[in-house]
Amino acid sequence: MRIAISATGPSLDADVDPRFGRCQYFIIVDPETMQYESMENPSVMAGGGAGISTAQMVVNKEVQAVITGNCGPNAYQVLSAAGIQITTGVSGKIKDAIQAYKSGQLQVASQPTVDTHFGMGATPGMGHGRGMGAGMMPPAPAPQPSSPEQELEALKAQSQILAQQLSEMQRRIEELEKRGG
Repeated sequence: MRIAISATGPSLDADVDPRFGRCQYFIIVDPETMQYESMENPSVMAGGGAGISTAQMVVNKEVQAVITGNCGPNAYQVLSAAGIQITTGVSGKIKDAIQAYKSGQLQVASQPTVDTHFGMGATPGMGHGRGMGAGMMPPAPAPQPSSPEQELEALKAQSQILAQQLSEMQRRIEELEKRGG
């Protein structure tokens, strides 16, 4: 079995990226042997269609499951049509997510967790040179959850994205202050 996990970095020590279509990396792992490969996501800076192209890339890697923070409707449709299980609402370290998957603690998503274009603007580096916060957008409202557990997971995922955006803004503020404004 092979699993694709959206990641902020190229190793098992990286965090699960809350975005699917615009994540920085994917870790493709065999959860039994823990053998993995990492690959950069070429759609991270795409102007549009990132979810669809990223999902197709993952389908081509012949994985049986995807683990991510959020999955939009276009990516969800492509992955579902290929018979790939989609697990959302996952955060923390990649290696911990794999262990949670192996122990059956993760639930398969029954629908997309965010609206189209959710990850746009949350990519670090966007907006540099255009003023503080340029290119950043608040998370899109999550679809109406059908249970308190789904609402909790959606709120956790949105909170993680906001924390990443805040971190990027703070880094940019420091960078500009070092240059003298």
